[in-house]
Amino acid sequence: MKTKFLLLLLLVFHSLFSQRTIKDSLLHQSIKESIKPYFKEVNIIKSAKFFFNQKWDSVIIYSNRYLENPSKDTFMNNFIHFFKGNSLMRKKLHKEAINEFRLISNEFHYYYIVEMYLGEIDLFNKNYKEAISKLEKLTDLNKDKYQYIKKKSILNNLGTCYMLLKKYPKAEYYFNKSFKNEKDTIELIGNYNSIANLYYEQYIDDIAINYFKKAYNLSTNLKLSSALRNSYQYELERKILNEKERAAFNMSVVEENRKDFKKALLFRKEAEQWKDSLNNRARIYELGQKEKEFAVAAKQKEVDLLQVENKLKETERKIFLYSAIGLLLFLSIGAYFFREKVKTNKIIAAQKETLDELNTTKDKLFSIVSHDLRSSVNALKSSNKILLDNLASKNLEALENLLHKNSTIVNGAYGLLDNLLNWALMQTEQQYFSIEKQRLFIITEHVAYNYKPLLLEKELNFENTVSKREFVQADQESLKIVLRNLIDNAIKFSQPNGFIKIYSSNTIEGYTNLIVEDSGLGMSDATRLKLLDDSVLLNKKEHEDIIGTGLGIQLVKSMIKKNNGKFDIESELGKGTKMIVSLPKTVLDG
Repeated sequence: MKTKFLLLLLLVFHSLFSQRTIKDSLLHQSIKESIKPYFKEVNIIKSAKFFFNQKWDSVIIYSNRYLENPSKDTFMNNFIHFFKGNSLMRKKLHKEAINEFRLISNEFHYYYIVEMYLGEIDLFNKNYKEAISKLEKLTDLNKDKYQYIKKKSILNNLGTCYMLLKKYPKAEYYFNKSFKNEKDTIELIGNYNSIANLYYEQYIDDIAINYFKKAYNLSTNLKLSSALRNSYQYELERKILNEKERAAFNMSVVEENRKDFKKALLFRKEAEQWKDSLNNRARIYELGQKEKEFAVAAKQKEVDLLQVENKLKETERKIFLYSAIGLLLFLSIGAYFFREKVKTNKIIAAQKETLDELNTTKDKLFSIVSHDLRSSVNALKSSNKILLDNLASKNLEALENLLHKNSTIVNGAYGLLDNLLNWALMQTEQQYFSIEKQRLFIITEHVAYNYKPLLLEKELNFENTVSKREFVQADQESLKIVLRNLIDNAIKFSQPNGFIKIYSSNTIEGYTNLIVEDSGLGMSDATRLKLLDDSVLLNKKEHEDIIGTGLGIQLVKSMIKKNNGKFDIESELGKGTKMIVSLPKTVLDG
């Protein structure tokens, strides 16, 4: 009967080893600061970028390119070996990872993390004594070093090593130390199961069973959500289901050893139920992946078709332009011969005005396509390539993250294409423009939802406090275009860890102000006045590293004017920007 618990012990070992012992976000930020002086080195920057995004194959490729002609800079060579060794370890290429880690000098700032990696590899390969010799050095580091690694996970791994070596007192010491003051329920369940297995291996059944019961009782309190909305939630629920399955399975073996086979069967069925639930959710995600791949392909075809249509329209405009030029030449010659200079000049002026209007319409249409679809299309192209790479390597975790991101992009792009078509029709006076009473909060919430992936990617705090009782008179689709441009600009000109706020106010009688505020780069007063001017589009950029020519703001002003509204900007360089849209106000009936 103890053989069954040996299998459980191995499950515990796998769970402990698979914990994230690195606090990624803090470590990545520290590494970014360290390698700032080397931003001109392409292979170094690309290796770091893919390391932060956990694209291990790409890290290995660019690290190898750098190492083909390595510099004499030991500091940078250490980072390259660190990136490459970490990637090899994540791909389970342990022998190659060890060789890479051994090329790192002892003076490397993160050498203690290298020691931890080597210890975990020894643990995975069942070299328990070697793992202990490395991991025990990490139990008494300076406090500042624990901001990058999880001390509790190191203690847990040490407990596992000693338990597998049957040095139970030492194992008990490290297990108890690892979950001292533990508050996370999922972590606590794992710790209870570990200490229970330890006592059970020593035939101290009463204490072991008590811990198994604690783990099971805690697992029954873990709740699952009704719907999976993102990859983080899926990962959390995967852990919950694993712990529920493991706790129920442990209790089934306990009851089987106590000869209470009825209870053992019930617990075993419960464990199978949680296992089936986990498998079902995994299959749902896999099916969703296929559906989204088809959706991406279909959307790409729509984009290609729109590009072909735009090319045809451009050809038509060129033909018209050449015809107009020929007509102007003919009229000029006729005017010369018939001395109808005044009449000819009027015709030429009228033709020029027509051509200017056509060119203006063409420029606006192209500006919308480039301004609004550029980010979505590029994101879909690059994400689809990464998706195919990860599908080939069966990297399920990365696939889940990419699929969720692609779903958000595709949904946003679909609505965006529809809005762009309506806008183009409006410019050619074929669009039905309807100003009606609109609930401002619902529109802002709907538009902002499509930007959540970009906000998360840039680590921006977002807050929508528009009053739910605010109603305005506006055309819904054109108002969405205004909001998309303002939010897009706010994200573009914001630094990581900044904030973006959307809120409403009532400072102008008869109008409701909708304000999009960011903590970004801001602008000078001269630039602000140019943006508010109804003249030609801006060519000079306030910030040379930010892409943009002011086309979006011109579109915003045009749409606000169509809605009988007003537009204003408040900004200072380095202190953020407020984009203020004032729309005719209406009140809630009753």
